[in-house]
Amino acid sequence: MQLNTHLQQMNGSYLFTEIVHRTEVYQAAHPDTRILRLGVGDVTRPLPQPIVDAMHRAVEELAHRETFRGYGLEWGYPWLRQAIIDNDYTPRGVSLDIDEVFISDGAGSDLGNLSELFDAHNTVAVLDPAYPAYEDTSLMAGRAIVYLPCTAENGFVAQLLETQVDIIYLCYPNNPLGIVLSREQLKQWVDYAREHQSIIIYDSAYEAFITDPTIPHSIYEIDGAKEVAIEVRSFSKTAGFTGVRCGYTVVPKLTGLNAMWLRRQCTKYNGTSYISQRGAEASYTPEGKDALRANIAYYQQTAQVLLDGLRALDYEVFGGQNAPYIWCRVPQGYSSWSFFDHLLSTCQIVCTPGAGFGPSGEGYVRFSAFSPREDCLEALERMKTKNLKS
Repeated sequence: MQLNTHLQQMNGSYLFTEIVHRTEVYQAAHPDTRILRLGVGDVTRPLPQPIVDAMHRAVEELAHRETFRGYGLEWGYPWLRQAIIDNDYTPRGVSLDIDEVFISDGAGSDLGNLSELFDAHNTVAVLDPAYPAYEDTSLMAGRAIVYLPCTAENGFVAQLLETQVDIIYLCYPNNPLGIVLSREQLKQWVDYAREHQSIIIYDSAYEAFITDPTIPHSIYEIDGAKEVAIEVRSFSKTAGFTGVRCGYTVVPKLTGLNAMWLRRQCTKYNGTSYISQRGAEASYTPEGKDALRANIAYYQQTAQVLLDGLRALDYEVFGGQNAPYIWCRVPQGYSSWSFFDHLLSTCQIVCTPGAGFGPSGEGYVRFSAFSPREDCLEALERMKTKNLKS
């Protein structure tokens, strides 16, 4: 028996696991202290009532022999897949076949599992900083990685590659930077992939936070993208499904990967729960859409509160305009992790160290607008009182 040496060589702790560990250690030593958690991007507003009602009806169906359902389709029920096409793509001029949409238990799973479609010798391009799953899943498979630095010097926009890579992970609106790409900038990546016969894995989990009408919500709004791109989306942040679990991935037939993904899913996935899919379907009803818009508006306003508050405290901040995350430069003399520890011990505030997202994240932390508004306001007041930048 031989172990996966690539997995053995990875960092011993996942970024968010380490954050939880340090927070728990501090809480155990200070049990009466209220910690303000502005780090992990977990939603805090309850599920919208139209979704709750739909899930209650689904549970009731499962309680009766006449309407009971067992295993569902590995690729998802057709009524949800069609609702996704009709609401998320057709209004934006994107034409999809129903068998190009695959329902899953969330974007995180698919972003990792898609790696199985590709040979281990493929070279992978990853934004730096980036959501850790892109790098981790590539390292687990033993693939070579090319890092694309996103820094203040280049406006946090990665430069196009001059060399050949096979797989490109892009995420917009970006986590953790909180920035977006223009249509022209995204087209450059599509053109590159078409020229070099590469595949783009496009994470658009935060597209609902886009307010600028000139910014594309889907990579398929770019001509030719269906030849070279797989798009992954989630109901976690849009519909509050972080604890419910439902997402979807679009694998166009033009990529040549559609049948392979179907085959993989049929072997290794038994389908997303019927209850979750009925809840997701309800997010597309008129009442569901109204409730989701209200929740997203709340988080967008909270992001603005954080932006304005941190700027008033003389922090250099980025993002937050079309995304729920604020990218903040740490004060001079601190690293990402030392500022995390200082903020926790001094102000009892949890953020996310930028270094955990890649080398170019060093010197920054991420704040999440998914926290309750009152917690964000209190956090800003604590930071003002402690005057951390003095």
